[in-house]
Amino acid sequence: MNFALSDLMPLLPEVFLLAAVCGILILDLFLGEDQRYITYILTLATLAGCGWLTFSTATGVTVYTMHGMFVDDLLSDSLKLILYFTVAISLVYSREYIRLRGMFQGEYFTLILFATLGMMVMISANHFLTLYMGLELLSLSLYALVALQRDSAIASEAAMKYFVLGALASGMLLYGMSMVYGTTDSLEIPRIALVLQADIGNRMVLIFGLVFIVAGLAFKLGVAPFHMWLPDVYHGAPTAVTLFIGTATKIAAFAFTIRILAQGLQMLSPDWQQMLAIMAVLSMAVGNIAAIAQANFKRMLAYSTISHMGFLLLGLLAADSAGYSASMFYVLAYVLTGLGSFGMIMLLSRQGFEADRLEDLKGLNQRNPWYAFILLLLMFSLAGLPPTIGFYAKLAVLQAVVHAGYTWLAVVAVIFSLIGAFYYLRIVRLMYFEKPTDMHPIMPPADMQVLLSANGLAVLGLGMLPQPLMALCAYAMERSL
Repeated sequence: MNFALSDLMPLLPEVFLLAAVCGILILDLFLGEDQRYITYILTLATLAGCGWLTFSTATGVTVYTMHGMFVDDLLSDSLKLILYFTVAISLVYSREYIRLRGMFQGEYFTLILFATLGMMVMISANHFLTLYMGLELLSLSLYALVALQRDSAIASEAAMKYFVLGALASGMLLYGMSMVYGTTDSLEIPRIALVLQADIGNRMVLIFGLVFIVAGLAFKLGVAPFHMWLPDVYHGAPTAVTLFIGTATKIAAFAFTIRILAQGLQMLSPDWQQMLAIMAVLSMAVGNIAAIAQANFKRMLAYSTISHMGFLLLGLLAADSAGYSASMFYVLAYVLTGLGSFGMIMLLSRQGFEADRLEDLKGLNQRNPWYAFILLLLMFSLAGLPPTIGFYAKLAVLQAVVHAGYTWLAVVAVIFSLIGAFYYLRIVRLMYFEKPTDMHPIMPPADMQVLLSANGLAVLGLGMLPQPLMALCAYAMERSL
């Protein structure tokens, strides 16, 4: 089989990242503890380099390479650029937090980069094997990241739960893929779509495989009833790792779902729509009701994530371009808000103190009115209140699901959204109407102050002017499906 150098052009960001992370891994061996900032700077520079390569090689035209196993299209380029930005922001937010906890090590940064590489492969995969390779690279990196604090019993327990349940979900996904392969005689996503369009496969085996695939996807997204790992991992992992898992991985999981369901198994949409509808209702119910009982901020955000992934499914089950673009807009809005929410926990944390309990937020307005205002914007966005981006994200998926004929589902979503507003507004009450229990001064690094402030204002700004981001999502989906 002939292989030209031009075939590597769409893969340049992945090749560059792999070479850079290997170089950083070796260089870090020769750095002392007081020189570890070099690894941090090189990690950010690597992400910037990937961004430049992705932008410079983007043509807006869909290009297939590596014998159809890899695709470079507008959707992949857009999601990758957002991914680099998300990972870079999470590293800046985490720097002081991990330094105070002895995690400012080369292992942390290289695992983050390897996980990013796995997500990039997932975003551009055009083949079931490529999808699975990217997923496993991401998963193995995350298991190690969760357990990075080796002297923490709660982190080790969370990593073990994540590993066991993650392996089970990966096995289910692989088994479902093997069923589809047995019926269509192909692992290439466009080829599978053509076989399904011709209706020449064994439908019973296909549906059987589809159930396992959807179950595997549901675990990766963290939707009910496959959500068991999420609260424990969010709570047990260091907040810096929770921030990474709760934001960047959602972009890759969304792309993974789009590649399989929207591009490969679109002809089976009447079957997977029913499954997604059930999981969406369960996720919104479990997430919003269980979150009310939480006293830990990270666990509350974990159950909040489950409910938000239920909203994400609303756009996906519309099974059309408008629904997919609404889901893309929703996941980007959630990632932006999640970055700020977990960033606030690290901002308020200090050595020997994790600001992860709700009572730690009491009287925040008296301690620092600006950060209280930023957190208020973030909570309003998660609750879906105007004029934040969260309101338009929920409105977009509700419009998509109503247009698809699932009006009852939109009504259920609105009801659960009203229930969910309670625990978000409880945070606002604690900040503004309770007396502070801790008057320790809040002194984050200057770069974190600037970025977190910009993060909160972006939630407000994109809520007031959501059209450019909505248009980008719609255009990317139309050009890629």
